[in-house]
Amino acid sequence: MTGEIIGLHHWFDTAPGRYLLAWEQERYDELVADIFGYHALQLGMPGLQALRSNRMPHRWLAVMPPELLVERSDAQEPPALLADAVALPFAEASLDLLALPHTLELSVDPHTALREVHRVLVPEGKVVISGLNPLSLWGLRQRRSRLYQRCGAGGRLFLPDVGEFISPGRLRDWLRLLGFELESMSFGCYRPAVAGDRWLQRYGWMDALGARWWPIFGAAYVIVAVKRVQGMRLLEPSWRKAPQAAAAQVQVARRHGPG
Repeated sequence: MTGEIIGLHHWFDTAPGRYLLAWEQERYDELVADIFGYHALQLGMPGLQALRSNRMPHRWLAVMPPELLVERSDAQEPPALLADAVALPFAEASLDLLALPHTLELSVDPHTALREVHRVLVPEGKVVISGLNPLSLWGLRQRRSRLYQRCGAGGRLFLPDVGEFISPGRLRDWLRLLGFELESMSFGCYRPAVAGDRWLQRYGWMDALGARWWPIFGAAYVIVAVKRVQGMRLLEPSWRKAPQAAAAQVQVARRHGPG
């Protein structure tokens, strides 16, 4: 696992890695800006500032143990704590927001990690998850390279070798099974799997085209999900309730004719 995490972080220093990281940073900035609460946590990927646009009073960056071996000059703030995705050091229902940039891909047990997320989130709390999409041009090239390697024909992996990436459909099913409600799903990075900055710039036109014609095949995705608790609902402020006129009995005098 240590080699996998180091490999992923070093891959983000390449041209396609920087391209993908820039898209993810933009999406996190947009998605977490209007999520309110008191306590927010980013777990993993210190090179990405997933919570920088959020305004909660308490925000922490946690890294997983092998990430301490990774030296990154672009990390804007030191990590506040050391944590493992499958055993978070927080009490039940204590966090309002969790950001997981590529955290599940690096976890030894991503499903158990999601259970931990559900445990530490408050009711109506949100989790924002980003990952690499195996159903993309980048994922297709990765599978082809692995096939060549198994056949002894060589082949160099385009993406870091971190096991099997989690498809957005599979992740959506996991979230629903745990009681989360999917709020949004975003895809991005439609340029082909090329290694150089020059070629990535040449294919820049494919981002707009891909977002319109084949949106679910972007190289990366970001999912926002809300923890729902059955039988619980938020109370509306009292000023939203319109006053109702009290019902009163009205006496009607009966008119009698001349006797």
